[in-house]
Amino acid sequence: QVQLVESGGGLVQAGGSLKLSCVASGNTFSTYAMGWCRQSPGKEREFVASINWSGTSTYYAHSVKGRFTISRDNAKNTVYLQMDSLKPEDTAVYYCAAEEGYYSAAYYYTEKIFGSWGQGTQVTVSS
Repeated sequence: QVQLVESGGGLVQAGGSLKLSCVASGNTFSTYAMGWCRQSPGKEREFVASINWSGTSTYYAHSVKGRFTISRDNAKNTVYLQMDSLKPEDTAVYYCAAEEGYYSAAYYYTEKIFGSWGQGTQVTVSS
């Protein structure tokens, strides 16, 4: 399994932006589809966004589409989540996730499909 380490979380006002990063260990990063999921207190973990192995396709949860952008740099073993127009309801622990495979990003539409997880990074959006 790949090891994942997230960074970039923090406190931001509503309407602001944050960019999360996730660095993966090893030399097989380009064989993995990557995703971001989040979990708020008292709620189930939910899917946020996914990107296929090459970065040519992306998929978003309806709640973040048009505000968040997922991207990856295979040379740096890194996946990013640019979060704009943040809302208080985006407050959560954000987790980076990985799953081996070469399907399009839409295949990885649920948190249940990912097999490797980071430790999470807290994002808090104040109103």
